[in-house]
Amino acid sequence: MKKKFELNADYQPESFEFSKDFQPKVGEIIGRYPEGRQQSAVMPLLDLVQRQTAEEGAKVDPPYGGWVPRAAMDHIAEILEMPPIKVYEVATFYSMYNTAPVGKYLVQFCTTTPCQLCGSDEIVKAATEHLGIGMNESTEDGKFSLMEVECLGACVNAPMVQINDDYYEDLTAESMKEVLDLLAEDMKPKIGSQKGRRASMALSGPTSLKEQAKKAGVV
Repeated sequence: MKKKFELNADYQPESFEFSKDFQPKVGEIIGRYPEGRQQSAVMPLLDLVQRQTAEEGAKVDPPYGGWVPRAAMDHIAEILEMPPIKVYEVATFYSMYNTAPVGKYLVQFCTTTPCQLCGSDEIVKAATEHLGIGMNESTEDGKFSLMEVECLGACVNAPMVQINDDYYEDLTAESMKEVLDLLAEDMKPKIGSQKGRRASMALSGPTSLKEQAKKAGVV
């Protein structure tokens, strides 16, 4: 569950414009779709908004992460010539869009069956206790927000979390805290498996096609 979308909350800016760095991408995205089908660009444009706000938020104190203000949704509706409510519907349906401010590092925990069987409860407990916040809360310094999400598709490497665009897999309580400590210092933790697993193969290495794996340099 994520924060409720509030149209008139105090955190909502009065206006939004794509910056000079992002403006060229708007035309490129719309140009992907046939004439008369420009409204199909709504999802990538919402993502573009979120990436712009993330860049802007990383430069201020306290920082914040990528999110989609109502004014940005209205701006997209104007660009694509569609009712604003249609943009609101898309933005509030998909968990990939944050419709309220979040921390610079958005930690999304998969707690569905494979991850839960492999210890996601311990991962959640380690993170909440380490940061001193609960789900759908943010740290006072603006660095972290925690969120529970549905399956993120890395079941073989469970338990895992997604932090912004990166996956951190094969986590333990200790490695989860190590990842958070590095991010707190704005350092880049190793992404992927935290146990040295290559892709989604067994921890012990490939169990089939061993010669091909050796030739490909993955063992």
